[in-house]
Amino acid sequence: MTLHALLFDVDGTLADTERDGHRPAFNQAFADAGLDWHWDAALYGKLLAVTGGKERIKHYIDQFRPDYKKPANFDELVAELHQAKTRHFATLAARGGIPMRPGVKRLLIEARTAGLRLAIATTTTPENVTVLLEHSLGSGSQDWFEVIAAGDIVPAKKPASDIYHLALEKMGLEPAVCLAFEDSENGLRASLGAGLKTLVTVNDYTLDHDFTGAAVVLSDLGEPDAPNRLLAGPDLGQPFVDVAYLRALHRG
Repeated sequence: MTLHALLFDVDGTLADTERDGHRPAFNQAFADAGLDWHWDAALYGKLLAVTGGKERIKHYIDQFRPDYKKPANFDELVAELHQAKTRHFATLAARGGIPMRPGVKRLLIEARTAGLRLAIATTTTPENVTVLLEHSLGSGSQDWFEVIAAGDIVPAKKPASDIYHLALEKMGLEPAVCLAFEDSENGLRASLGAGLKTLVTVNDYTLDHDFTGAAVVLSDLGEPDAPNRLLAGPDLGQPFVDVAYLRALHRG
């Protein structure tokens, strides 16, 4: 079948938002609330096993802070902390502090020029997606994406496939004519569960994840003058990802 659309995860896939964006934003939200919680890079790597910011906070308390006594309004507190984190993330992104990963902007522009349809399927909030795109890709770039499926709009977050099923439904497409882009094991499980062939680009937090079932695993998308590394999958003879590469991968 012909390749018609590309569906992108956001955090860790389009940009290294986890280490350089969400983690410091969480820490600032905790400090603002007078909490002694601090997530260093190593701890945050463990917390990333849980998808969703509010879910991650609850997991942290359950697994790492048995000393913390939950107040009666704990769920409300978690929601407020997550809202504060989102505001801090937006401020950081607005300062240009979270650049796109190598090859991302180039590939998105090439894909649009080639007539491929674009979508986003992510567990992060719509606000995070919008501010990241606007300040990293430019004003109006959110309109590049036909569908932005994000946040709590589905019953279950990744590794459940709900967000991908929703994006495909909104686009009116079968998974066989699409490619997904992910960076983590949970994301890959979600995309594969929706029947999507998936290209994985790893990051510092996901190097040791199990990517069984991925169509290819790469260090990043690469640039013509900055080749990527092939970690698993077919060698298509080109050390950066462009539309021709994607079509060959899709056919294979």
